[in-house]
Amino acid sequence: MSTLTPGELNALVSLLDDSDREVKNHVRNRIISLGTEIIPFLEQKWETTFNPEIQKEIEELVHDLQFSLLKNRLEDWKNTEDHDLLTGLWIVNTYQYPDLDFAKLNAEMHQIYFEVWTAFKNDLQPYEQVKIINSVLFSTLRFSANTKNFHSPGNSMLSTVLDTKRGNPISLCSIYLLVAKKLGLPVYGVNLPNLFVLTYKSEDITFYINAFNKGLIFSRKDIYNYLDHLKIEPRDEFFEPCDTKQIILRTLRNLAQSFEKLGETEKFEEVKEMIAILES
Repeated sequence: MSTLTPGELNALVSLLDDSDREVKNHVRNRIISLGTEIIPFLEQKWETTFNPEIQKEIEELVHDLQFSLLKNRLEDWKNTEDHDLLTGLWIVNTYQYPDLDFAKLNAEMHQIYFEVWTAFKNDLQPYEQVKIINSVLFSTLRFSANTKNFHSPGNSMLSTVLDTKRGNPISLCSIYLLVAKKLGLPVYGVNLPNLFVLTYKSEDITFYINAFNKGLIFSRKDIYNYLDHLKIEPRDEFFEPCDTKQIILRTLRNLAQSFEKLGETEKFEEVKEMIAILES
């Protein structure tokens, strides 16, 4: 784990409540330099110490180490060619649930896909195929819009949305998109102002899907009407597919807004750091 012996690690941790701020900062930096492998040791120390000051310091250290790991993962994800959507959503999810296993999310999403796949028919027209997905996701599995707690941070956490079956436009679209892609359908995300939707876009046909409204199918003209209602000038990006990086960025912006509305300034600033990594 490190070049330090257990005794030396214990001695380091015991200095976390030192009254000298300089000593405390030196100890913090030394522990952080040991990397995320030190986390299990710190968690064990948290359980066995009865000093609330040291416990608080350990909690902050563990968070800083986990957040550092998350930022490294996000940087690595940004540099991949495929920008896998589920991996990106999992990385965002680990901000609130650092111990969340990717395999658990993957298994839950596969189960949803399996439910849709068993009802799916490849020989149907696109509209009929989408209606089958809608029926399974919104009637059988009962996914729906979280209108009561629209600004809850949980709406940006895929694991929470899978548990509660409630989400915001982008989390519900992400689930829909993951399923549709696995079925081999030409379905993509579309970044509208104040609303995230999907488009079914092939050589022969293009239409749009609102997962926040039980998979409602609508047209290009409906988008013009929507923009006109908001008094926003139409732009190409409001009609065309966006890439996965844009989906994760929008998820993070929603999360930042949630923390801002809750007055959680530190979390708001940390999510802004995550956004900056993807925007750089």
